[in-house]
Order: sequence, then C-alpha cells, then structure tokens
Amino acid sequence: MSQPLRLGIAGLGTVGVGVVRILRQQAALLTARTGAKLTISAVSARSKGRDRGVSLSGYAWEDDPVVLAKRDDVDVYVELMGGEDGPAKASVEAAIAAGKHVVTANKAMLALHGQALAEAAEATGVALRYEAAVAGGIPVIKSLMEGLAGNEITRVMGVMNGSCNYILTRMESSGKTYQDIFAEADGLGYLEADPQLDVGGIDAAHKLAILSSIAFGTRVDFDGIQLEGIERVSIDDIRAAADMGYKIKLLGVTEKTGRGLEQRMQPCLVPDTSPLGQLEGGTNMVVIEGDAVGQIVLRGAGAGEGPTASAVLADICDIARGVRGPVFGQPASTLETSTRASSQRPAAYYLRMALVDKPGALAKIATVLGEAGVSIYRMRQYEHDEPSAPVLIVTHKTTRAALDAALDAMDGTGVLAGAPVALRIEEV
Repeated sequence: MSQPLRLGIAGLGTVGVGVVRILRQQAALLTARTGAKLTISAVSARSKGRDRGVSLSGYAWEDDPVVLAKRDDVDVYVELMGGEDGPAKASVEAAIAAGKHVVTANKAMLALHGQALAEAAEATGVALRYEAAVAGGIPVIKSLMEGLAGNEITRVMGVMNGSCNYILTRMESSGKTYQDIFAEADGLGYLEADPQLDVGGIDAAHKLAILSSIAFGTRVDFDGIQLEGIERVSIDDIRAAADMGYKIKLLGVTEKTGRGLEQRMQPCLVPDTSPLGQLEGGTNMVVIEGDAVGQIVLRGAGAGEGPTASAVLADICDIARGVRGPVFGQPASTLETSTRASSQRPAAYYLRMALVDKPGALAKIATVLGEAGVSIYRMRQYEHDEPSAPVLIVTHKTTRAALDAALDAMDGTGVLAGAPVALRIEEV
C-alpha cells in the first residue's frame, strides 16, 4: 500500500460535513479502491464551536484557510467554502504554489478565474479537479474529459439548477404563481442566500461556462453567456406551453458554430415527451452530443450533502490513484479564446402578448412579424373577460435578430397592452 493521502478540508457546511462522513463510513472501501489510506490532517471553517453533527476533535484546526492550504501534512487541499474571490481563491492559489493538489466544488471561482488557476496548476504539476462544481453527483466532467474523449462534441445542454427546475415544475403541478412558489422554495431552503444566483440563472451559467471550455477546447468565458433568468415566466406561460405540448425549463446550451461559440442560459420550451421535458423537481440533467457517440443523457441529483460529497470523493480517489491531466481536458496553453457568436442559429419561438381588444389588433401584429421576416406557425387566442386579449404565437424557425426587430416594431403599433414574452423553443 502507498503512503496515506492527507487531506486539508476548508469549509464545513453541508458538503464539507458530507465529505467527512463518507471518509469515515467508507474508509475500508476507499482504501481498497485507491490503494491508499485517505486521512484528514486539518480542517478550517468560519466557526470552530458550531455543532455540525460530526466530531472534529481528531483533526487540527486552522482559522485561516490559506495557512491550512500550505501545511506540510496536507497533500490535497479540499476547498468547499465557495465564493469567486476572497479566501477561496487565495487559499487555492496558495495550495497550488505550495505544490498541493486541489479539489474544489467552486463553480463561480472556476468560471471567472479558471484559466489562470489551470495555468498555475499545470505549471506546478499538481492536479486541480472540480467534478462537484457542475451538476452535483452527476459525473459530467469525467464523462466529457474521459468517456467522450474520442468525440468531437457538437452540443451540450441541460438543466443545471435544481432550484429553478423545482420552481417551474411546482408552478405547473400546483397552478400557483411564480411569486408563491419562489416563497415556498425560499422557505424550504432551496435558494441561495442571494436568490438571484439561482433564479437569475447565474449559478447555472457558471456551470455552463465550465462545460463549454471542456467540450470545445476554449478558455472559460462566463461573460460571453447570454443570460436570462426565470423571473418573467408566469403561470400563464406554464399553462400555455403545456397546452401546446411543451415544458418550460431554464436551459443552458453551448455549441460551436461557423460564427463562433454560442453560450446561452435562458428559459426555453422543450417537448414534454423529451428527457428534459420529463425532468421533475430539483433534479439536474445534462445532454451531450458527439459525432461518434450520438446523444447521451446524464440525470441525477444536482445538489445536497450526499451527491456533492460523492463527487468530491471521486476527485480525491483519482488523485490517490495517481491520475493527473490538464485541468480542462487539454493543456491550458492550448485553449483558444472563443469568438462570441453574434447571432444564434435559427429556432422557433413562443410569443405571449396581451393585445388591446379592438378590431385589427391581431392583423397589425401579424403584419409586423411578416415585415421582419418572421413567419407564424400557429396562433391561439383565448377567451377573456379583461379589456385586453391574450394571444399566443409560435413562429417558424427564425433568428433572434429578426424576432427582436419585430418586437421593437410592435411597440409602435399601439395595440400592445403589455410587454410581450418571447421564449426560444429548443430542439432536443
């Protein structure tokens, strides 16, 4: 048996405690699978005296995670604090500089500083691994970098934020409004301290930026993601989509086109019979398409103590086995700076609008769409008691630029009773 692999764990929240529990409960199994005894040398967190449900008395304590990261009795620094900068980034940089391997679940840090951290880790010859940063317990990083290494990836898409999926599916099942279900999710502890990270799509976009880099050999480009949250999705949209055979999901999509790299995180309609359409509750799903393998679907818990800690342990085990390799699947120095796609590939769109209930209103909207080159596939007008008439339109495939031109022109028609909602219909 090789020498013990000594861990320093910074961050003892839900995931950190989960890692400690698995290391204790599965010690013999982990040793059998890695050939090394995995031990914890020291830990660090904001509060030493807090009751976390596990005893930490056998481990040294460090108030400063940077000090923990540089300890002589730490071989692998496990960063589970979170935060794009501050102690998390400083301690990871310190660990790499000290020649320590790093395992992290920090998607925000990697999405914003991944290139610099990858270059530093590869120059020092240490591993920087982050399976837990994307989709919790789903092994999507390993799938892209190892299982699908022989494929040219053509598209990656998925539901990557369980809180948003919970809100959208609960709206449909309960018939309650976005505001009602948002309050419910917040009360259940499903949302971040800053809920905008969830419902604004930021958390999921961090994950998409990481997957884009691995899939297409590009530098992480979080700022290049077209980002829209779920705040404007109403119960009317949920019902109308269902009526037409669709479900609404906060969907991340990345694909390389002749125009450059498209990255978008936005509410989309997907067929209700598709794997994504059938995804319920807080579960995550990632769909990967490659030239050799075709389409594969990965589904599982995207958060929580057990699933996320499981992903952290997977990385630790690989390091114990001696597995190394480039951080994003190929040397950081070879990653390209992507060209941000100036326009999206054509797609059908769902439009919901309220029109002033007077003769000719709908004809004006149809004319504006036609003049912008947007063709109507189908249209529905529902019975109403209000002074405005709800209208739903599904377009034939068009570009977002053409649709935006039509939406801008609608403002001048004088027949809109409110701002239209436009959602892309994604082929899956």
